[in-house]
Amino acid sequence: MGQYDAVIIGGGLTGLTASIYLARAGLSVMILEKTNQLGGRALTIKKSGASLNLGVHALYRDGAGEAILRELGVELKGAYPPASAGAMWNNRIYPLPSKPLELITSRLFSFSEKIELARLMLKLSKIDSKQIGQISLKEWAEQEIRYPMLRHVVYSVSRANSFVPHPELHLAGSAVRQLQQTFGGKAFYIDGGWGTLVDDLRERAIRAGVAIIRQKKVVEVEHDGTVRRIRCTDGDTIETPHVVITAGPKEAYDLIKNASSTSMAKWKVAAKPIRAACLDLVLHRLPDRGSNFVAGFWLDQPIFYNSPSTVAKLSDDGSIVIHLIKHLGMNESHPEADLLQLEKAMDLVQPGWRKEEMSRQFLPNLAVAHDFNTVDKSGVYNGPAIPEIHGLYVAGDWTGRGELLADASFASAKRAAQAIIADNRSRGGELLVGEGKVI
Repeated sequence: MGQYDAVIIGGGLTGLTASIYLARAGLSVMILEKTNQLGGRALTIKKSGASLNLGVHALYRDGAGEAILRELGVELKGAYPPASAGAMWNNRIYPLPSKPLELITSRLFSFSEKIELARLMLKLSKIDSKQIGQISLKEWAEQEIRYPMLRHVVYSVSRANSFVPHPELHLAGSAVRQLQQTFGGKAFYIDGGWGTLVDDLRERAIRAGVAIIRQKKVVEVEHDGTVRRIRCTDGDTIETPHVVITAGPKEAYDLIKNASSTSMAKWKVAAKPIRAACLDLVLHRLPDRGSNFVAGFWLDQPIFYNSPSTVAKLSDDGSIVIHLIKHLGMNESHPEADLLQLEKAMDLVQPGWRKEEMSRQFLPNLAVAHDFNTVDKSGVYNGPAIPEIHGLYVAGDWTGRGELLADASFASAKRAAQAIIADNRSRGGELLVGEGKVI
């Protein structure tokens, strides 16, 4: 299949982003995607005329992802949701206060809890998360928050914005940064779903000269300490000095010849993948007795409710998109029981919803992220280079530098591209990236 300066394995957000940087720097680039669709977990599925993401999705503005998209020229279209949230406790619904008057009139909290919550919100906005230290979210919350009910609120919001239901493991600095983004109103819902973002990146990659091959599965990255070629299941080979693997650590390990003698062996063992059970629904309308908040947080169960079509355009006929998620984390999936639990949660928030249902998708064991920022790995990062093999790089949500989820995917894509460009520069010639900027 010829020779390329760089080959990227995987056509999700990470692979597309890295390819644009590399192609704009003058390299010949090929993306190999094993399925017939680009996007990975950022796929958007059309059902009954509505756009369904694979579970809950929000882009946090002012993060690494937005900065990179702006650098690539991608214009985001969508909206910020209003501060409209509910809290579920003991099978009852309470408004989750976001304004002083709502806090005063809240029946969820005692007077003392209201005072502490107001102080916590003020304090949270001023915390330098980088100075928190190597402690877990649970340790931080128990130091900073006196009342258990308020800790439940913090844990439930953290679950929703990170997909990590393990406060005893989640690194506090990373979790607090995400809480600051959430309470600061930085969550952003994309019109048309995340598939529109994938389409935009694909078009920019093609215009930059990237060759994209779908339904092309790689079986091995061949090397002798330096990357030589890629071999595919159909027998095709591609000569290249640089490879970026955007799959998870287990799949990346399996693609690398003699991986047991590389850092990938350690990274694969150390990874803590997190999963979720997701029920995505399309309704004709919200039931008359249904709640009208955008986000719903269960304080006593690992469940989150989201109604993004309240603010983002996800259908042409005004139908409603609802996402419910049960955060499994590292726990086992029990599809039948999990689906029943999510349907009961929907009964509480939107009684009568079954009569309005148009279509659904149930994802019982969705891989949300291949790793997360745990307290025992503070300051220890994976990739982008695999040091034992010159020219081989990894990128994706498990190779962040403290970023989470999509931010980690975007940021690691740029880091991998920078490393390849620097390697080419060392061989002679300065390469430009993006809008005339050398990196």
